[in-house]
Amino acid sequence: MGTFLGHIIPGLAFTIIGIWHTLNTIKTYKLKGPSNFTSSTWFPFTSTTPVTIPKHSELYLLLSFSAAAAAVQILDYPLLSLSFKPDNYEHATMFLHLAAYASVALAVDLSASPDALRSLVGTLAASELFLLSFHSADHVGLEGHYHWLLQLVVASSFLTTVATVGLPSSFMAATVRSASVLFQGCWFVVMGFALWLPRFLPKGCYSTESGSGTGSGSGSGSFMSAVACRTEEASRRATALANLQFSWTLAGIAVLVAYLCLRTDSKCVEYRRLRSGGGDVSLISSPGGEDLKQSQPSV
Repeated sequence: MGTFLGHIIPGLAFTIIGIWHTLNTIKTYKLKGPSNFTSSTWFPFTSTTPVTIPKHSELYLLLSFSAAAAAVQILDYPLLSLSFKPDNYEHATMFLHLAAYASVALAVDLSASPDALRSLVGTLAASELFLLSFHSADHVGLEGHYHWLLQLVVASSFLTTVATVGLPSSFMAATVRSASVLFQGCWFVVMGFALWLPRFLPKGCYSTESGSGTGSGSGSGSFMSAVACRTEEASRRATALANLQFSWTLAGIAVLVAYLCLRTDSKCVEYRRLRSGGGDVSLISSPGGEDLKQSQPSV
């Protein structure tokens, strides 16, 4: 993953998944209301076009992407030879956990408890956080700071996933979890541009493949850094810029999520269950604001 595309492609994948989950979490909450809302770890596709889209398209795409990404890491693309680098296997393990989750989600869709699936997602986030924290290639300098900020985002995904296991009806936990996945994707993209494109490097810093002998203070090839800074002042400036990028990304995602939560969807139909005369009544709020009641006998 130590390339521009190695950060951009997974980043775009996480971004798409994060946006998809955020939109569907908010939509589900608006449709079902606070009393009937339950968080979900994946969302089925519902096609409104003549073209039929499989219900499990999200899981199929996630499984395919994860398996392909893991294979690329193990085969050390573009060399296409079996890699024995520990960091490649660590990256492949992260993708294999995603593939395992997608496979289990497909298997348990109709038979198992959703709580078990939420627990599996929590294990996935915990594994990613563990591998990032104890990476065999101990990133130093500016790249190490970007990875440390990434660990904060992954930690939030883990904590909110654990929260949804105990509080499956918590809209806040489900929304923050979805937004954290979006944040991971956006931050991967930021890292790809900030660390692997020379034109976007901070002033006073330069691109390098290894911290050994390049001014990053490492005497071992295991201490990797994509960027080295010539002076301490340049290093502090680059770190401050990374903090600003992190804050700006967080603010942008917060504004987006707030907009989606507050936006009034004229096509959204809200169902509420009422008790009336011993029967269930569905209150349907039409786009024009007219309430239509449909009685259903109690069973």
